[in-house]
Amino acid sequence: MGMSSSLNASVAGLSVNSSRLAAIADNIANSGTDGYKRAVVDFASVVTGQIAGKYQAGGVRSTSYRQVDQRGALLTSNNPTDIAITGRGLLPVTPVTSRGLTPDVRPLYLVSTGSFTADDEGYLRTASGLQLLGWPTDANGSAGSVVRASGASLEPVRINGFDFASNPTTNIELGVNLPSADTGTAGTVHSTQVEYYDDLGAAQTLTLNFTTTATANEWVLTFGSSADATITGATDSWTMTFNDTAAVGVEAGSINTMAATAVGTDTNTAWNATTGELTITLPHGPVTIDMGVPDSLGNLTQFSSSFAPVGVTKDGTPVGGLNRVEVTEFGYIEAVYDTGFRQTIYQIPVADVPYLNGLTSLDNQAFAVSNESGNVYLWDAGQGPVGEMAGYSLEQSATDIADELTNLIETQRAYSSNAKVVQTVDEMLQETTNLKR
Repeated sequence: MGMSSSLNASVAGLSVNSSRLAAIADNIANSGTDGYKRAVVDFASVVTGQIAGKYQAGGVRSTSYRQVDQRGALLTSNNPTDIAITGRGLLPVTPVTSRGLTPDVRPLYLVSTGSFTADDEGYLRTASGLQLLGWPTDANGSAGSVVRASGASLEPVRINGFDFASNPTTNIELGVNLPSADTGTAGTVHSTQVEYYDDLGAAQTLTLNFTTTATANEWVLTFGSSADATITGATDSWTMTFNDTAAVGVEAGSINTMAATAVGTDTNTAWNATTGELTITLPHGPVTIDMGVPDSLGNLTQFSSSFAPVGVTKDGTPVGGLNRVEVTEFGYIEAVYDTGFRQTIYQIPVADVPYLNGLTSLDNQAFAVSNESGNVYLWDAGQGPVGEMAGYSLEQSATDIADELTNLIETQRAYSSNAKVVQTVDEMLQETTNLKR
């Protein structure tokens, strides 16, 4: 039976080398496919029982898988939503055909890279029909409490609805010098105006009035706004005193104290005596005015110079139109407006499984979780074992043409050798048949 087992082993060798040739052909064909992972066919020997000291050929069997953990080089592109991972990990996607499905029935696929663009409905998707998934964020750019062991919290990324945005003013740097020569005589008023932006992106004007009192180095601060004529604080005004001489820990010309003057009933300002910040509540919300740390030279000073509002700055922007969306290294999708304002609208997690090569391979360089791969976990980009996210980048094919051609030659030789064994066994059997003649 030795010749029969030899024949069977050679036939098995032909079969597995055919499988290996198919994998090599697939790899070469996809050498230019972004995100392609090499197909690998491994061989394992089959050992049968031995009879009376005679060797029985068992043959060979093959196993195939994708080298998902092998990464290709990153290639820079001009599309801000071309996304790749700079290390371990995959992007969560789903077919566009499942757009209307709930997360419990929507399939969760994984890809290593993707060229995503907005379709006519504003969803970020690839040309092959894979739609990017992410966690929506709040106004502070936080995704909040999300489910990380499944795609239950993921939603298709859609940029419609973010076409316009404004950034209301929340901080003002004062930068004003009050003339020391004016103090000690009541009634001298110096005013400055600061343009700020409300929730709707409309420009408003905040007026700050500094009025001297009969006391040296003392001023009264009051406010006015084009959006609200009665803005003032826990009281309607604040009495400020300044240092006119230097001492240990005290700078001449610096603000010393601010005391509320109880002449009104409004309760919408607060003074932080440690940081020197005064918070007023405008119609669109609280705005912090940095006056400078008490007893240290800062934004608000009193020197023997003219009234000089030279360093008044503020944050916030008017209404802006959407210019583009970009992806940060931490996986946040930011809407960038023509005013320069950036708003975080989604967070894209990086998916990982215990055994990447155990994932089930699908069309379009996508993979699905299997029993062999283990359960998925969604990490923040750059955290744990996963890499950071790269926009304007695509991962190239992991195929090395030189390696594949080398494997092709080896496979061809192995196939020819197995065919030769079949031919030899055939000749031996023919010789055995001829013994009867």
